[in-house]
Amino acid sequence: MDKKRVLVKFSGEALAGENGHGIDTQILKYIAQEIKTLIDAGIEVGLVIGGGNIIRGVTAAQDGIIKRTSGDYMGMLATVINGVAMQEACEHAGLQVRMQTAIKMEQIAEAFIVRRAVRHLEKGRVVVFSAGTGNPFFTTDTAATLRAVEIGASMIIKATKVDGVYDKDPKKFDDAQKLPTLTYDQALKDEIKVMDDTSIALAKDNSLPIIVCDMFKKGNLLDIVNGNTDNCSIVR
Repeated sequence: MDKKRVLVKFSGEALAGENGHGIDTQILKYIAQEIKTLIDAGIEVGLVIGGGNIIRGVTAAQDGIIKRTSGDYMGMLATVINGVAMQEACEHAGLQVRMQTAIKMEQIAEAFIVRRAVRHLEKGRVVVFSAGTGNPFFTTDTAATLRAVEIGASMIIKATKVDGVYDKDPKKFDDAQKLPTLTYDQALKDEIKVMDDTSIALAKDNSLPIIVCDMFKKGNLLDIVNGNTDNCSIVR
């Protein structure tokens, strides 16, 4: 198999488990093992993790007491907390990891430098990209697409709690239809929430495939990278 480089995006809520908040270390352990299967197969892996299990900028700012800008910076810090946890879990699984942040915090992680990130990937290290893009008003979905483009990833894998993209919410509608493949323009439709519009537009501009899959299906990430896309949806 040719050497491949992928960017995997996890939501912060995914780390929370049944609690809906905080960090479930057993989920961290599971994700780290899934990442290890990729590394063991010679695949270079970058990670972006959201911060919704701790705080969301939009939610923090909704009653006007906290400015949206400040709320978003709080959200970026939440992604750093998750990033540290993910780094620890990956190291516990025997992987080499480096975390890079879009906001400088030297005692915790390296500042994001694309050439350094690529060098880490080439050496077989997992690179965790935290603190979003470093700018308010941009989501971690956009950060994931941006980092994927910058490091030259062949795809973004968005690991979620569902097995792909549906024409409507499958949890609310029994007649929801799964869409195995869809175009970027289809993904931008309001009723189909794949990622936020900015991230999809950036992926479209750079012809970067987005694969949406169920993170809790064991071996799914490796299957996808190896070309088995039966259990996911592809946006391209």
